[in-house]
Amino acid sequence: MKITLNSVTKIFPSRSRKKPEPVVAVNDFTFEFPDGRLVAILGPSGCGKSTTLHLISGLEKPTGGRIFFGDTDMTEIPAEGRGVGLVFQSYALYPHLSVLRNITFPLENLKGENKLTREEREARAYEAARLVQIDELMDRRPSELSGGQMQRVAIARALVKLPSVLLLDEPLSNLDARLRLRTREEIRRIQRATGITTLFVTHDQEEAMSISDLIVVMKDGVIMQTGKPQEVYDDPACLFVATFLGTPPINVILAEVRDGGLYIGNAEVMRVAGAPDGEVYCAIRPEGFAPSEDGALPCGLSEVEVMGRDVSAVCTHPSLISDEMRVIIPSDTELDASSDTVKFNLKPHKVYLFDKQTEKRIYFDL
Repeated sequence: MKITLNSVTKIFPSRSRKKPEPVVAVNDFTFEFPDGRLVAILGPSGCGKSTTLHLISGLEKPTGGRIFFGDTDMTEIPAEGRGVGLVFQSYALYPHLSVLRNITFPLENLKGENKLTREEREARAYEAARLVQIDELMDRRPSELSGGQMQRVAIARALVKLPSVLLLDEPLSNLDARLRLRTREEIRRIQRATGITTLFVTHDQEEAMSISDLIVVMKDGVIMQTGKPQEVYDDPACLFVATFLGTPPINVILAEVRDGGLYIGNAEVMRVAGAPDGEVYCAIRPEGFAPSEDGALPCGLSEVEVMGRDVSAVCTHPSLISDEMRVIIPSDTELDASSDTVKFNLKPHKVYLFDKQTEKRIYFDL
């Protein structure tokens, strides 16, 4: 099912006497979620991503704009009439019911031609349980399950309704690191097996990058950039997107463009033909540094961490926006860990320039 949001806005009235202005949670959101794809809505806490999910599900009503499922305008349709499956961060399982009863619960109040017999409800529940690989746990109560198992029960309960849209609201936040990795792989497998259009809300860029077909990056209720995960990583449109995507995060340095040269401090570190003169933010991915005895960018070397296939160097420079930067280089690259300084050449395709005032991307010829 294709989902289209046209200029969707959600404004909440202020509940603070000190700040009487209304809160714009989602501002002019326009995007088409393709049929059968897994799309991640990514952004920091408070950016409006969960509100967007609630608008799509019908739990919230937009202040302005329209929401379409396929060609059908769903803006005024209540949540129970939208045919969506919603999985919350907190699992929201009934503790006194078995796994089987938790999964069949959404089917028990169906009426008319949609009404199912007990045998039909249980057959559909077992089908959903097999899909998420918990069919051997159907007699257990939630208290007897691990966090990952409870999350799978919540997903099975959403799938048992045969939804046209599956909405996942930060479903992995309560899991430990290893379980998060395994569960997100399961979500990707389930989505591919069912072909259901799936929207996955998260603040974790690694989760979004690893399992989604497309990502929508949000800040302050506004879409900052959309696209395939690798494309957005390689071609950020603004400083916010560049700094939000990537682990370790991108390194941001205050620099200046003069006559086609990029200067960090007094050193010209590379040519940036076509970029206008002036102060800029220079953002360099951790993998964008190449150590060299005659490198153009001298830095202080604070620490070297050997991580197997890679070496992580913690460096300093007076023009850094933060206190230090992290550089990732292959382990077979020579680097004198006993030295206090190191020089780098920059890889041009890993260097991004941003306007110091607007923070929008400045393109240059490689």
